[in-house]
Amino acid sequence: MGNKEPNKLIEEKSPYLQQHAYNPVEWHPWGEEAFEKAKRENKPIFLSIGYSTCHWCHVMAHESFEDEETAEMLNKRFVSIKVDREERPDIDSIYMRVCQMLTQHGGWPLSVFLTPEQKPFYAGTYFPKTSKYGIPSFRDVITQLYDQYHSDPEKITKASNQITEVLNAKVEVDKENRLSGDVLHQAFQQLENSFDETFGGFGGAPKFPSPHNMMFLMRYYQWTGNENGLNYATETLNSIYEGGINDHIGYGFARYSVDEKWLVPHFEKMLYDNALLLTAFTEAHQLTENERFQQAADQIVTFVGRELTDENGGFYSAIDADSEGVEGKYYIWDYSEVLNILGPDIGEIFAEVYQITRRGNFEEENIPNLIGTDWRAIAEKYDMDVEELEELIERGRKELLKVRGKRVYPHVDDKILTSWNALMIAGLAKASRVFRETGYLTAADKALIFIEDKLYVGGRLMVRYRDGEVKHKGHIDDYAFLLWAYMEMFQTTFDLNYLSKARQVKEQLLDLFWDNEQGGFFFSGKDGEGLIAREKEVYDAAMPSGNAVAAVSLQKLAGATGDLELLDLISEMFATFKEEVEHHPSGFTFFLQSLIQEEAAKKEVVIIGDRDDPDRQRLITAIQHKFLPHVSVLVAEEPETFRNIAPFAAEYRKLEDKTTIYICENFACRQPTTDIDQALNDI
Repeated sequence: MGNKEPNKLIEEKSPYLQQHAYNPVEWHPWGEEAFEKAKRENKPIFLSIGYSTCHWCHVMAHESFEDEETAEMLNKRFVSIKVDREERPDIDSIYMRVCQMLTQHGGWPLSVFLTPEQKPFYAGTYFPKTSKYGIPSFRDVITQLYDQYHSDPEKITKASNQITEVLNAKVEVDKENRLSGDVLHQAFQQLENSFDETFGGFGGAPKFPSPHNMMFLMRYYQWTGNENGLNYATETLNSIYEGGINDHIGYGFARYSVDEKWLVPHFEKMLYDNALLLTAFTEAHQLTENERFQQAADQIVTFVGRELTDENGGFYSAIDADSEGVEGKYYIWDYSEVLNILGPDIGEIFAEVYQITRRGNFEEENIPNLIGTDWRAIAEKYDMDVEELEELIERGRKELLKVRGKRVYPHVDDKILTSWNALMIAGLAKASRVFRETGYLTAADKALIFIEDKLYVGGRLMVRYRDGEVKHKGHIDDYAFLLWAYMEMFQTTFDLNYLSKARQVKEQLLDLFWDNEQGGFFFSGKDGEGLIAREKEVYDAAMPSGNAVAAVSLQKLAGATGDLELLDLISEMFATFKEEVEHHPSGFTFFLQSLIQEEAAKKEVVIIGDRDDPDRQRLITAIQHKFLPHVSVLVAEEPETFRNIAPFAAEYRKLEDKTTIYICENFACRQPTTDIDQALNDI
């Protein structure tokens, strides 16, 4: 399995690096010691990037990194470096781009070969121990690359320099030529053309949840009135909920589905997917009042609270797909096992609801799912009403969860990442105000306090906390996602402290990451490590980009504070990223939310009224329940409290000693009113 003597990863806190601490490979963490060794010994660098819950990372580790002969070849010929992509997304971003440039695909494990100066000359992902799937064996790759490195060093130098030059190439930006609303219709059209009318989602297998696509479609629907936008979003969310990608026994959504039906998941569960789906389900409920979407949101909160929450309030990163070395083993069920647990009568009904059969739907066992389940027909078949059936199924679910809890639990990556925690805080805050669930807000507040207490060093936000250690300077994602979290907390509580903290994050965001020459935000701060390139991302991957979240969140901050200079920055971003976005608009749906926001009618609402006034509370509750992404709301008892944070509202006054509402739209203000129903109609 591994050495008795550990390698240099033993000192690291990353769960992923610790998984490799007893490999016979002489791994180094990323750092000067490894680079100096490579220079001193004239060896190329083998850079392996992955994360602790990555299935194919485990496979390659078992096949190659735990193998003595392969390790000996690596140790003699290369300096080997391991990187946890979740702790060092800056490194991962650069070298993943290289892999995509050279091979037209990417993924993890990411395997890159570098000069001692960190310049890449070859890249790939998973390499098997022996050649298969049309992929060369890992041993053949390292043998050939080592030979090339020493037999033709000029070729290696030339190739690595060319790749590095491409990474650093600048695109000329015409700041007067910016994105127009046309690109929003193009993005919608691309999503519409790829929409799966049978199973929901976009494109074929594998299918990723991509909640930001649904968030865009819901905003597009509200802006244009095109009901297809709402339908595509809600049908996809419904399919995701019904599918096996949803853990119907213990809750929480897996990272993706390997098939088009959303039936068979890749079983790992990531915090960020569940956080973003929490937001998407909540917004879908705002637009549709569909109880299933509220149920889905509540189940995510239950899952994260039970399985991904640290005792001090922070949220863990992920749960592995594998248990006892077998993918999905923790989650799947045998038909007879279900009947033995629940008894033949209830077990048969439970199996019918969740599509559990003797034949099975996954390697002769069953992934519970609701695809095609007709609750009413099943209830009639067993002579009960739907409510009785739901109660019976819920009792059965709890029994199976209890039994499942005795199985060998998958590995949990328990590092606490600022950016992913911020996504969860944002989702919890939004769900709290929409569903009037104070427990959600308590969890969000506790996690936010954890970040404020544990993840700042000398005023600088950091990436990761684990086992008492805080490490790595925060990137654009950490700051932008935290800004989003503060804005959601403010929109839920109207506590101006959150708005003040959002403004502080904004100041650091601009100081550390903004590109004064070409606009947009760099991925790494100006005080960050000097890597071979300084990336600037706007494309949405599994998570929205830092630039996209920054744009949307800065718009919200501008609406709440009246800081119109922020809108000028966002306008500049529409020029910076114009060419990239226009090339494939549907790949940038979160960023395009900010363009919808600019194109749509923007409203600022200021409510002045006593805290215990029922009219004030009724108005706030109604506003928070509705889907109003284009509306910013300020609430206070005395307008003077706005003086330092939102001075435009500091002179507003109550009329007739009643709760008074001020509504401005596109920089033109209406007469203030005390008529709550009229105000709601106008909003």
